[in-house]
Amino acid sequence: MDTIINFDEEQDFLNRPEILPHHELLSELGVFAHINSLEDDIANFKNLFASTRDIFSRTTVETLIDATVKRIYDNSLPAIIAFILKPLQNREELIIRCYRDNHLVDANLNVQSINSFESFFQQYPRPVNYELFAFQVGSNSVLKSFDAIEPELVVPITGPSGLYGIVLMGKKIQQQEYSLRELSFMQHLLSFVSLAIQNHLHYERTLRDVKTGLYNNMFFLARLTEETARTKRAESQSSIIMIDIDHFKRFNDTYGHLAGDKVLESLALTIKQTLRTEDIPSRFGGEEFSVLLPGSDKDQAFFAAERLRKAVAALQVPWNPPLPQITISLGVFTFGKKLDISCEEIVSRADEALYLSKGLGRNRTTAWGCGGLLDKIERRGKGAL
Repeated sequence: MDTIINFDEEQDFLNRPEILPHHELLSELGVFAHINSLEDDIANFKNLFASTRDIFSRTTVETLIDATVKRIYDNSLPAIIAFILKPLQNREELIIRCYRDNHLVDANLNVQSINSFESFFQQYPRPVNYELFAFQVGSNSVLKSFDAIEPELVVPITGPSGLYGIVLMGKKIQQQEYSLRELSFMQHLLSFVSLAIQNHLHYERTLRDVKTGLYNNMFFLARLTEETARTKRAESQSSIIMIDIDHFKRFNDTYGHLAGDKVLESLALTIKQTLRTEDIPSRFGGEEFSVLLPGSDKDQAFFAAERLRKAVAALQVPWNPPLPQITISLGVFTFGKKLDISCEEIVSRADEALYLSKGLGRNRTTAWGCGGLLDKIERRGKGAL
């Protein structure tokens, strides 16, 4: 009968009577070294398995990256790690997160696109020395930005749609070279990270508007339903903003639909850059957008809307010939506490405030209940008039 060796009990195995007389021979044959190697492989795979479980449990790209970086630090102790990820394959926007000593830092990496690296990683789909990468890519303004963090390795994150991102890793803290075991671990780990990112992106596509990258109307209304229930339980307040591009039809009619699309994309990017991370911006339909602001009262929502309006008024859409200045009209409605109102009515009131902004000359913000007609309508609804 074959003997099954438990590698977790090496000392018991070595002390068995039938082993001791042959200890020297087995050592010369490399049996014990092989056992140690197998034990290292088992520990490595256990670590990899635990890492992948942790990574696949994450619900956002940012937390997924955080979990991956922690696992890399646990395994290799690099001085610095920079994650550069393209979350939407049809857009140039990047997520850049840099870590030093496992803490998020601002490395000021000036990277606008990683598309130019795609052909290199088709040829070298594994972790490679940064010097080889820089030599093969040649003169590139992005590389000058990378040089500031003195990377030692560059690791691609690839999938069926091409290059999803790259990971730059600095020298090890102990100034040692990365071992083959460490390189193998990172390669396997990042292959699972690629799968996790793909799954996340596929899920995101069901929630996102393809043209702007903002959430779609269906997701916005689902989150609004959740938020109305939460504000009732917590007796708190939240707000929504409805947004419409002023005179949008003339962009399409005068400059063509491609120019109109560029306006939509530029506005969407400005909305994302101006709002808080917890806010939910969406393309409601056509040239109309909506924003859910969890936990914001009327004054906070009005301030956020005005900040957004001014940012759009200062926006220059890159186009030739130059396009007319974009402006937007906005309507704000605040709900919660003891106000028993449906999601449809919340959107309807914010829409009425929006159209009052347009009727008053456009390029302005109106909040429901801040005096004038809307205040009277609200009071009439409560039986005050």
